[in-house]
Amino acid sequence: MAEIITMPRLSDTMTEGTVASWLKKVGDKISEGDILAEIETDKATMEFESFHSGTLLYIGVQEGETANVDSVLAIIGKEGEDYKSLLEGSSSEGKKNEPADTKEEKSTESDSKADTSDKEEVKEEEQSEETASEIPDNVSVVTMPRLSDTMTEGTVATWLKKVGDEVKEGDILAEIETDKATMEFESFYAGTLLHIGIQEGESAPVDSVLAIVGPAGTDVSGILSGGSKPKAKTEAKKEESSEDKSDNKKESNTEKETSAKTESSSSTNDSNRVFASPLAKKIAQDKGINLSDVKGSGENGRIVKNDVENFTPSAKTASAETKSEEKVAASTSAPKAVPTREVFTEEIKNSQMRKTIARRLAESKFTAPHYYLTIEVNMDNAMESRKLINSLPDTKVSFNDMVVKACAMALKKHPQVNSQWTEAATIINHHVNVGVAVAVEDGLVVPVVNHTDLLSLTQIGSSVKDLAGKARSKKTTT
Repeated sequence: MAEIITMPRLSDTMTEGTVASWLKKVGDKISEGDILAEIETDKATMEFESFHSGTLLYIGVQEGETANVDSVLAIIGKEGEDYKSLLEGSSSEGKKNEPADTKEEKSTESDSKADTSDKEEVKEEEQSEETASEIPDNVSVVTMPRLSDTMTEGTVATWLKKVGDEVKEGDILAEIETDKATMEFESFYAGTLLHIGIQEGESAPVDSVLAIVGPAGTDVSGILSGGSKPKAKTEAKKEESSEDKSDNKKESNTEKETSAKTESSSSTNDSNRVFASPLAKKIAQDKGINLSDVKGSGENGRIVKNDVENFTPSAKTASAETKSEEKVAASTSAPKAVPTREVFTEEIKNSQMRKTIARRLAESKFTAPHYYLTIEVNMDNAMESRKLINSLPDTKVSFNDMVVKACAMALKKHPQVNSQWTEAATIINHHVNVGVAVAVEDGLVVPVVNHTDLLSLTQIGSSVKDLAGKARSKKTTT
């Protein structure tokens, strides 16, 4: 089914975005992680990655055009799929709400005449709250970003900065775990990290106070006591601060370039994860460069575009032996001692992936009746066929691939089974997509093999392996 991609909110103050350039055009194949476009916010121009795979069917905001957050940016789906109903549906919802809004306006106008005195008191209270929680000059409140179109809350996996550290624009503040992936979150502000609102392992809804950045020694107790989301400054102050930041950005960029030449920080952390910008990853993939061999010149050794373009294969950084020794030492650490004959419990925070798995399994179990049929199948011919197929060079087919193919053929033969119930009608799906369960560290995910009935056994096998790898690295969205 086609997916609507909306204009993302790439900063906590962003209300609209401008498409600086499209890196894909209608008809192009899209994979998860591909850079769709460069979007200009109120603070910077950023690359926007796709969370879906398929074909780019529609572009809603052309290059140079500006649209509000959550506007239809693009539609991704199957090649040739009809997406017009999605556009009509999104526009019809807005039209349906119009008459209701006008009725509400009329009723509020009649009520406002009788309640003018009450409103004046409310205004006075709001003004007092606003002055109490007004943000001081040069202090910026960083809120939990919405890093995907389905994200409602996020979990701080790790903080890469601590309170008191100097922060520059573009520095990576933290790694945030969404319902789909763990992503790096960059700072749009420069200053000192004054406050951390969400500790490592904790979850919070989108727009919660994540951190506060400002001049060293600034008292932020007034901001915190004002509520979870302080009132914004006036537009005039925003314009003045944005002009100052644009001037300071040039100075910070020159400092980054000079400090990058003297520092020799590694581009990987202790967990062997490569820190690289999306554009650097794309260039490295096109050139066939292994990012673990590239030394980053960005903040905390982050690999940027110039590092990949100037990379020579002879310059390799080899520290695999020391890291493997550290891993062995960590794995051989003593287990926790459990007191004898005493009740002993341990509380483990649920990851965003595990929360999503639990929610989806509950929805599947409680919203659809389940019944089970069991048959016995003679697999002698299948075993002989598999042995013959695997005798071919560069060919590997598993029994699981054969079962997936058999399920797809059965659904094609009996489309009533491949159906969905709605209150208005029963939807018969004549396309066949089969989900394959993959065990990962945080639980169990079910990536989907699309159009399984049209794939050969070898194609199914390669698709399952590819999706399983993405699932284990938290890069799958299907």
